[in-house]
Amino acid sequence: MSIVGKVYLVGAGPGDPGLLTMRGHECLAAADLVLYDGLVNPELLRLTSAECERTSRIVESDGRRLHQDEINDRLIEAAAAGKTVVRLKGGDPFVFGRGAEEARALAEAGIPYEIVPGITAATAAGVYAGISYTHREQASAVAFVTGHEDPSKPQSLLDYDALARFPGTLVFYMALHRLSAIADTLIKSGKPPETLTAVVCRASTPQQETITAPLAEIARAVERAGLRPPSLIVVGSCVELREHIAWFEKRPLFGVRIGITRPDRQADAAIRRCRELGAQPV
Repeated sequence: MSIVGKVYLVGAGPGDPGLLTMRGHECLAAADLVLYDGLVNPELLRLTSAECERTSRIVESDGRRLHQDEINDRLIEAAAAGKTVVRLKGGDPFVFGRGAEEARALAEAGIPYEIVPGITAATAAGVYAGISYTHREQASAVAFVTGHEDPSKPQSLLDYDALARFPGTLVFYMALHRLSAIADTLIKSGKPPETLTAVVCRASTPQQETITAPLAEIARAVERAGLRPPSLIVVGSCVELREHIAWFEKRPLFGVRIGITRPDRQADAAIRRCRELGAQPV
């Protein structure tokens, strides 16, 4: 009788490797195979001795693209062969990720699995940009909204009239390419054009960039700055807090890339110090 392995669907967090949970660390240490997606910080792979394979659902430079069904099949195949598999996903597996689809495929195949939550990108984007979504003087609610719905849907499930009236902060995921359309639709639906808006790019990493502007002007401001995905859009008066409590981008070596030439077993202290100062260890 063959021994079936197990799959761990692990949230890797938003980019800062220090935000991985302790449970996620344990799973990586025990893994035989790690399938990690394109938003995962490769530094996390230092925590495992497993075979590591990168998956990507976007087209790579060589034209290769993995479809979700292929990823599901790879998880099932490896676990059925008795391996302990970690599916390492950016952010949280169940917040605008496809963790639920992967879990269902595993369940239908009879493969044991565990889901390990991660810090979702919106949480990190707010904290690392100095924006408190639910500051008691600014907002009593926050809504996480997809900016990229399944194109196979017959119609959008989003009610922009309701979103424009929402009495709190709006955070849009995967929406940079639709920023202009989203801003225009919110304004047409009644959102004041002067509503403060921020776009946070590559949140929690040394490449983080944050642009703020009124809702009516944010698309032009982002275009001038040349921001690229992954990015989140924050709409609400809480954005003004950034002027007072932004901290991450003020680190002394923020954005500097520093090559670590020590042997791997001796590099941890230097890597930690680079992160503390805001630099990117390479």
